[in-house]
Parts: sequence; C-alpha cells; structure tokens
Amino acid sequence: MNSHGALASEVAASDSVFGAPCWVSLTARDLRTAERFYEAVLGWEWRAGKLGDEYRFASVRGVPVAGVSAMDSLGQMAVAWTPYFAVSDADRTVSRSQERGGTTAVGPLSFPPGRAALLADRDGAVFGIWEGELVVGWEKWRGAAPTFAELHTRNAFDAAIFYGEVLGWATAEPGACQVDYEDEEVVLRSRGDVVARIHSGAVDCAPDPAIRPRWQIHFTVDDVEACVRAARAHGGSVLLRDEGSAEAVLRDPDGARFVVNAR
Repeated sequence: MNSHGALASEVAASDSVFGAPCWVSLTARDLRTAERFYEAVLGWEWRAGKLGDEYRFASVRGVPVAGVSAMDSLGQMAVAWTPYFAVSDADRTVSRSQERGGTTAVGPLSFPPGRAALLADRDGAVFGIWEGELVVGWEKWRGAAPTFAELHTRNAFDAAIFYGEVLGWATAEPGACQVDYEDEEVVLRSRGDVVARIHSGAVDCAPDPAIRPRWQIHFTVDDVEACVRAARAHGGSVLLRDEGSAEAVLRDPDGARFVVNAR
C-alpha cells in the first residue's frame, strides 16, 4: 500500500474506534517545567495547537502523542495523567455514566474538531471521553508512542461492567473493544492491541492517593533505566523500580505519576 493509501485507511474519527483510549492528557501546574521534564525523559517535542497557549501537544517524530494543559485552564483539577476514551456521542455517554453512579467534572465542551468531557466512575477514578475527529489516526498514534491505561480499583469485575455499559465495550457493534479476564484482571483489546487493564485492590477513601481507585498511564520506551536517570536529573522521582524489572513508576516535578515499560 502506498503512503496515501495508508493514511486514508487510518482510523480518524472517534466512532470508528469507540470505547478504546484515543488520547492521554496531563494537567500540570507549570507547562514549561512539564515540557522540559518529558522532553528529557521521553524525548518528546512540543508545539502549540488550536486550543491556545494553555494547552501544548507532545510529538514523537512529528506525530502528536499526548497533551498537557495548565491547571487554571480546567479549574483546579488534580495534577495527573488522564486517559481519554473514544465515543460516538459525548452527551449520551455522560448520561449513561450518571445513570450508573458516575459523576461529571467538566463538559461536554466543544474543542473543535470534537467534544470532550471529564468524568469519574462510581469509585472516583477520573477518565475523559472524546467525540469527533481524532488528533491523529489511531494506528499512527499508537505506533508513535505505544501506551496503555491501567485502572487500579476496588473491584475489577464491577468496574468492567460500569465501563462496558458506559463506553460500549464487548458489544456486537463493528469495532467494539474485546474484554477478557486473565489472571484475575480485566484486559481490554482494540484491533488486537491491549489498550487497558483493570486490577482489583485499590481502597476507597484511602489516605494515600496512590492506593485509591485511579487510572495510570503506561508509556513504552526503549530504555527504562535511561528514563529513570533522566527523571531524577530533571526534578522528578522514582516511586518504584524493582531490580531487573522491565518497568518503573515515576513522578514528574508537579507530582503526576506515570509508568515506563520496556518494549
């Protein structure tokens, strides 16, 4: 297939890959500090987009892979990485979430060429939804900087039911995500790729935010140890790095947690 055909075949709209993570975004106190940190740790380049100076796009070899927004632009949201799931109708998705005990923090709001909302499930884990044209083709996005989202929650089976009903997982519709239960965790696949995992064990209202229900973003990298060194050298910290492990849990200078995994 030629390059024109490859681009034409890419998934470009949220309703073509509904239910799957289609973007990740960071809320930060200081955009410039975040840019310098993630440029050093993950090799990202930065540019402004149509959303104004308070939202920046990270790119890998020219392909947009993530966004970072100033906290003031979204109100006083917590400093955190958030996965956004593709939906065909943001209003209907918000309604389904509310009907099942979820809450709505922001939106749906128009961000041409689409609409977004920030929600929380019934255990308090925050996630986003996106309706409309994707920032970049889904396959191209995943190829440039492979990620997956991991939910740590009170009960994985109960959470899978909530997200399945809200986001349309495991339905008979073409393109729907597949849900499997493997080794006591829920595994979400889209187009054959593992795009999310759900684990039981988080504790409601725990004093430590790290063990409350939450979504955590994993980034696939070539050299985990190099990322660890760069994080420490640029104001971040290492929260978990087991000897010989193929992953590390890191924290950026503002306090946002994320995971790097070896390819």
